[in-house]
Order: sequence, then structure tokens, then C-alpha cells
Amino acid sequence: MGAEDARGALIVAGVPMGNPGDATARLVSALGDADVIAAEDTRRARSLAASLDVEPRGRILSFYDHNEAGRIPQLLASLDAGETVLLITDAGMPSVSDPGYRLVAAVVEAGHRVTCLPGPSAVTTALALSGLPVERFLFDGFAPRKSGARRSWLTELATERRAAVFFESPHRLAETLADAAEVLGTERRAAVCRELTKTYEEVRRGTLGELAAWAADGVRGEITVVVEGAAAVSANPEDHVAAVLRRVEAGERLKDACAAVATETGASKRELYEAALAAR
Repeated sequence: MGAEDARGALIVAGVPMGNPGDATARLVSALGDADVIAAEDTRRARSLAASLDVEPRGRILSFYDHNEAGRIPQLLASLDAGETVLLITDAGMPSVSDPGYRLVAAVVEAGHRVTCLPGPSAVTTALALSGLPVERFLFDGFAPRKSGARRSWLTELATERRAAVFFESPHRLAETLADAAEVLGTERRAAVCRELTKTYEEVRRGTLGELAAWAADGVRGEITVVVEGAAAVSANPEDHVAAVLRRVEAGERLKDACAAVATETGASKRELYEAALAAR
């Protein structure tokens, strides 16, 4: 889409995650031609433009979580005046765990055109590098910060057949992987992708048990995690009584053991409890 085609339109653009060489020719053109550049960090926007030898002719405005609501009316006014607004974040695609979707919704509601310049995304990059079956996947943003919420979230993934991809802080990665190994099982495969497209890019692949042990020493950088989907399991309670009894022998209460195995397998908790009682 050329500059004249973009009059009065919002352009949502993916920007490099770390390597300026990933910028598309269309992004370079848009950075130079847009009347307004709404950027998560104005300094990073100017640095990106400089690295691409672009001199923006438009205004560069901050647009981040805490000023998003107040900035939207101003950007709508620019669109009403026929100006082109380019929306970018610090890295990757706007709206994907970054500011953007509220502006897009407001622009659509106001009747203006929205278009997108495809570009880098940590989600799809991590999926491609994971070495796991990812034909079907779900993206869950950032993992919950607190252990209780995180374990509840992981429990929901216990029987999820699709691969799961999420972001995590390097400071919480070890705790999250330890919880994942406990809730999902130490043998569930995963990949931890660190500093994607940057100088020190690293992808660690292995079981959750192996990755939890590796992360315990500390990890730096921006992190994206991919966890393989759950294997198909039988929901017949009789098939899982042995697993329940193993947990009971290890010290769990029967009720708790049944609840855990039911979550992992999709079997009926009540029927599993009755089957386990009969087998004892």
C-alpha cells in the first residue's frame, strides 16, 4: 500500500525483534511517509528509523499501556483529518501482548480503514524453531506471575492437545518451568527460545524436567516458551486406576490423587474414585 493509498488509514506494522535486517521494504517506506507514528517507545522508534537510514517526516507520539486510552481520541482526530497513522511497538507485532487492539477496535468503529504490514513475531518464530509438532497451537501471552494462578493455568494445559506458546520473564522462568514439570510431567517436551534474532539467540530443546534443571542457574534475555501438546489418552477410568494408586502409595490422599489424574486424562473424577476404591 503506497502513501497515497493510506490517507486516513491506520497501518499496523510488525517491526524487527532485534535484527534491523528483518525490516521489510514496506515498513521502511511507511516509517518515512507516515504523518503520525504511534510508538510504544519513541526513542526505540527513532533508533529503528536511524538503523534503517530513514528520516521520518511525521510526528512520533508515545503509545503504550498507560497512555493508550488518552491517546486514541488524538489518533482518531488525525485519521479524521486524512492523515496516515503508523502503529508500531518495541518489537514484533502490535496487539500481540503489546498495545494496539484497543486502537484498532476504535478505528474500525469510527469507520476508518485498517491495514497491516506483516513482519516479525516471536510467537511464530519460536514455533518454527521449537522442533515440536505445531500444526495446531494456542498462544497464551505471558504466563501468570503468581504460583497459584500459574499452576491453575498449567492444569488447564494438562490435556490440551495443541502446542502452547507463551512469553516469560527471565526472572520467573525457572519457577515456571519447575511448576510445568510438576503439573504437566517431567517428560513433556518443550523449547525455550531466548533473544530471538539477536546476537546471542539460543534455543534449548528437551523435556520439561531437563529445561527446569537448566533454567535453575538463571537465564537472561527475552524468553518465548513452546510446550508440546498432550498426547491422546483414554478417558476410561479403569485405564488410570494404577496411576491413582501409585500417587496414593507416594503419600497423596485418594481424593486428591483422583482429582489430579482426572485432570491429566479427562476421565470422570467420580468414576475414577469409585474404580480406585474397588481396586484397593
